[in-house]
Amino acid sequence: MNEIAVQTKDVTPQAGAAPARAAEGLQARLDATDLPQGGFTAAARREALDRLRQMGLPAPRDEYWRYTDPRPFNAPVPQPIAIEERAPDSPLFATLDRLTLVFVDGRFDADASDPLALEGIEIATLAQADAAEDHWAAGLYGVLEAAGQRPVARPFAALNTAAARDGVLIRVTGRPTRPVHIMHRRATAEADVVWHHVLRLEPGAELTLLETGMVGARSNGVVEADLARGAKLHHITAKRAGHQKLGLSHIFARVDAEAQLKCFNLSVNGTLMRHEGVIDIVGDDASAHIAAAVLGDGRVGAFHHDDTVFITHGAERGESRQVFKKVLKNGAEGVFQGKILVKPGAQKTDGYQISQALLLDEASQFLAKPELEIYADDVKCSHGSTTGALDEDAMFYLRSRGVPKDRAIVFLVLSFLADALDEIEDEVLRGEISDRLEAWLTRRAAK
Repeated sequence: MNEIAVQTKDVTPQAGAAPARAAEGLQARLDATDLPQGGFTAAARREALDRLRQMGLPAPRDEYWRYTDPRPFNAPVPQPIAIEERAPDSPLFATLDRLTLVFVDGRFDADASDPLALEGIEIATLAQADAAEDHWAAGLYGVLEAAGQRPVARPFAALNTAAARDGVLIRVTGRPTRPVHIMHRRATAEADVVWHHVLRLEPGAELTLLETGMVGARSNGVVEADLARGAKLHHITAKRAGHQKLGLSHIFARVDAEAQLKCFNLSVNGTLMRHEGVIDIVGDDASAHIAAAVLGDGRVGAFHHDDTVFITHGAERGESRQVFKKVLKNGAEGVFQGKILVKPGAQKTDGYQISQALLLDEASQFLAKPELEIYADDVKCSHGSTTGALDEDAMFYLRSRGVPKDRAIVFLVLSFLADALDEIEDEVLRGEISDRLEAWLTRRAAK
């Protein structure tokens, strides 16, 4: 790939600039939100609402919203998106042996789901469990989200903790033989979906969690994942976005000694999508990998995709990887903001960060803000960001051997995305996602 300079925007504050957390419009947003009452989450919800009132909603000049306009998320209600009449592609992972949980407009559909029973795992829905007097998630709901508000405020995550009515609560004590698959479906055109998952992996436990489907006209999701010593979590998301879709998602994770976290996100289309990852490595010899493959086509409407990641190393011999690849065409926009923070005493840290964009035309753009902040003297940390077009020499090589132009583009794009896909440990899952990407690219190569 031919590398060119990364595009950036001026982030120098102007005199008299508005405060970092603009409160305007917050009450209207809350008035349009049906806030739950009671349950074991009541205290956490009140605290989250207090945090949100102190922060206010984000404004376009806020440090971590300068590349992405938050106003569509600040609006009291989203614009409706018509339900597709045509049948979508066959569901991703449909042939896989898995335990399936179906959510329709953010609410659990028991009739369409499998029984909530799997060896080595305890599963409940947030709506069901919140009515109980005592539940293991009472000590975790909202806790990692609250901790993740420092040093960067994340108002929509606080709004989520205050407003979420459903989601899954998963406690893993062993190694289930099947992955858990959360499928999202749409039923109403104006659905404003707020969902919240809490995951607790006990020492030595392991879980593969898959999430797919279409989530409302606008969505706000939070995953809180607590990994005890030696636990392993593989989290793969591939939520389908319509061309007008607005989507926010967050993962807050605490990774203890010798535990392993691997997150991969596939994102295709969507008017405005933002994914935030806040990972705290708190135990020695732990690792956290977070990766994404993004395909954006602005041919039928605006496309803007933002990945914002903050990984903190607070223990010795920790390893982290951030691998983000975006393919953009027809005026699509991509954003990456990634930070590695190494605390004092976190010696032997190995932190790696790469963000790359492949621009298939001159109208698309990629905005990147990579950061390192290191307070230990025996570490290995690196970051890099590149933006480029298709490699002309590689294209010439393929065309000279009889490969049609459209097919050559597909080959080169898949090669570009390979590093991100390699972060998916399971070969079957990786192969199915790769096949789906190839099919999407083949349909759009000539457009």
